[in-house]
Amino acid sequence: MIKAVLFDMDDTLLSINLTAFIASYVSRKARLLAEVSSSSVVSMGMPFARSYLAISSDSRQDSLTNEQLFNETFLTETGIPLDDPVIADAVDCFDAEVTPTLNGRTVHAVPRRGGRKAVEAARKLGLTVALATNPSFSEACVRARMGWADVEDVPFARISHMANSTRMKPDARYYEEFVSALGLSCEECLMVGNDATRDFPRPDCGLVTAYVGHARPKRAIWRGDMERLSRDLPFLIDRLDGDRSRGMPDDWAEPGSSD
Repeated sequence: MIKAVLFDMDDTLLSINLTAFIASYVSRKARLLAEVSSSSVVSMGMPFARSYLAISSDSRQDSLTNEQLFNETFLTETGIPLDDPVIADAVDCFDAEVTPTLNGRTVHAVPRRGGRKAVEAARKLGLTVALATNPSFSEACVRARMGWADVEDVPFARISHMANSTRMKPDARYYEEFVSALGLSCEECLMVGNDATRDFPRPDCGLVTAYVGHARPKRAIWRGDMERLSRDLPFLIDRLDGDRSRGMPDDWAEPGSSD
């Protein structure tokens, strides 16, 4: 029985030029760290790239959180200890105060149509809702984007971020740890996401995904947009629970149907 719905954020609940956001975020943070360490901004580029590659590596064998491994890699690359209290305070201040200002004309982050309605539809069904965004940023950075998505006040049972996750999407370990923290199993959860690769656990761990992107992934148990999901969710949950007593709508989005 489905007990929780896990929502991705970027291009699921939030329409955003993610590439532009990441470029702005990393360049501004690199400038901060260069000032703190009396280094050049240019010298920060490769360490950032290698640190992000480290936490997203498929060959990871460690049990560190993404934040711990990022900091460890960055220290090796630059000699800058991101967990030093003074530096950590500066970084935390940046994430809390500067990140919310990065939503400019190029980033163009706005709530995804139907996103909030889908979350509320899940809550009305008595289901737990959680924010399973790819944990490549700090909690403060995630919450800034939640504000842009108009879901900052939603009582998500769990929000993934660098400090509470040891893997990245689509690693099944990320999903298993996430749902375990909710006191649930993967079979008791529905994932909602737009990424045909990252929002489908690899390898399969029993978690099913409702797909709201533009591709046609075979593993999707439902396809459509967020507006449609907000309407179809009761029927989808019934279907997953094996209860077909509720009549299906005429435009029910079965996998393989046209969207």
